[in-house]
Amino acid sequence: MNLSIIIVHHKSPELLKLCLNSIQKHLLGQINEFETIVVDSEAQTETGEILREKFPWTNYLPLIKNVGYAAGVNYGLKNSKGRHVLILNPDIIIASDSVKKMSNHLDKNPDIGLLGPKLLNFNGQTQNSKFKFYRPMTIVYRRTFLGKMPFAKKRLADFNLKLESKTQPDWVMGSALMTTRKALEKVGIMDERFRLYFEDVDWAKRFWENGYKVAYLPDAVMLHYHIRQSRAGFDFLDVFIRREARWHIESAIKYFLKHGLKYRSGQTLLNYASENK
Repeated sequence: MNLSIIIVHHKSPELLKLCLNSIQKHLLGQINEFETIVVDSEAQTETGEILREKFPWTNYLPLIKNVGYAAGVNYGLKNSKGRHVLILNPDIIIASDSVKKMSNHLDKNPDIGLLGPKLLNFNGQTQNSKFKFYRPMTIVYRRTFLGKMPFAKKRLADFNLKLESKTQPDWVMGSALMTTRKALEKVGIMDERFRLYFEDVDWAKRFWENGYKVAYLPDAVMLHYHIRQSRAGFDFLDVFIRREARWHIESAIKYFLKHGLKYRSGQTLLNYASENK
């Protein structure tokens, strides 16, 4: 099996249909030996009926409970066989050659363990999907009025790598990620302690720590219907309004407890891993 596509879905069947339609259009009959796995968290009858009727080529894995994103990805990984694994949110629409470009890039660069594409809004605007690792104050600046201060804006600009920047990102957004079976065997699956948010940041850090690079491929383009559920537009008050905001803060605390408060770039972690082989 050359490729496994894993989609973790939760109560958004219309977006899932768009995602699967793009896979059907651009991959069926064009890529040999690939599988598409839909992990449906807190599965609804409607979703199963849609997949059986319109997308019978998918491997549908319904779950009674909402197990969280990381656990959903892991369930898909454990049931996948592909040499390369593409993990997608259901709000992603792949472009004609994006998957092939990512797969070829991994073949040509075996030192890359985790690869992200360029993500576009539906209006064609490029989304920021590559970043430096978080510092504790990054969360504070993004969640409070302090983020409007000049010193904070400079820090946030460093965290949010400019779209044209050639700087190596530390991590790439988990909405669309491709990895290899070989890298997975060394790095392991996602940490399920992160129910939602920071599971992609934590995973990227572990790839670096295990001697793999995390990279961004702007030539591979996908559309992303991105809804920032953790934000209601009221800065810190979002914590009281949105449960997703509370999950985001909770995951950040878990992340810093696990990895420490000191910032280390991916390249620093890679060098450390190489020196301690």
